[in-house]
Amino acid sequence: MSHGAPERETKVRVLSLLPNLLTIAAICAGLTAIRFGYEGNFDMAVGLILAACILDGMDGRLARMTNSATPIGAELDSLADFLNFGIAPVLILHNWALQDFRNEGWIAVLCYAICSVLRLARFNVSNRSEKVGGASDFFVGVPSPAGALLVMLPLVFSLAFADLPIAPPAAVAAYICMVGLLMISRVPTYSFKNLTIDRGNTKFFMLGAGILIAALLMYPWATLVLLTLAYIGSFFWALRSTRNPR
Repeated sequence: MSHGAPERETKVRVLSLLPNLLTIAAICAGLTAIRFGYEGNFDMAVGLILAACILDGMDGRLARMTNSATPIGAELDSLADFLNFGIAPVLILHNWALQDFRNEGWIAVLCYAICSVLRLARFNVSNRSEKVGGASDFFVGVPSPAGALLVMLPLVFSLAFADLPIAPPAAVAAYICMVGLLMISRVPTYSFKNLTIDRGNTKFFMLGAGILIAALLMYPWATLVLLTLAYIGSFFWALRSTRNPR
């Protein structure tokens, strides 16, 4: 009786585990961001949320590239998204601006977290249907990673312009709720997955990307504020594009 086949079935390529390892690294980044947020180290906290966003973008693509996508990996990714983009950002904001706005501030935190988990649930359902019908150029509502960056805008703005006064707690709480509602709304937002450019403009795109990376390295918070405002501006362009398709 041969023992070769069962032995081969019990082995797993280490390369196939890399997407899940990236997801776990993102979870570690999100949890550590909460720790730094409650220690008052908001620069590091925001930086770790950004790192979680980058890792979130890498794990799925790596799984598809290595043909190692699994149902467990998909569930792990969804749970990581809820932690990193639905819980960590608002807990950081809660310690930054809502400590003296206890009850109302916590209601805002809960509102955002609930909207985030509903957004992720809707995305999971629509993502399964897209595998049959093809990917769309638009998301329905703000995706959770973008929601995390949007909701941290008041904090990032204060890091970029430290001399300006911090926004009032009531305004921060209202803004948190507004971003949460945008995630579960029907507002179209660009997916950017199918973004294309003319071949002749490739050199200009590469130049612009290089300048953007340099700006993020030299002036991270101011650049992030500008990118977030540009993303907000894209809502109107996406709404116009969906209402008047070519």
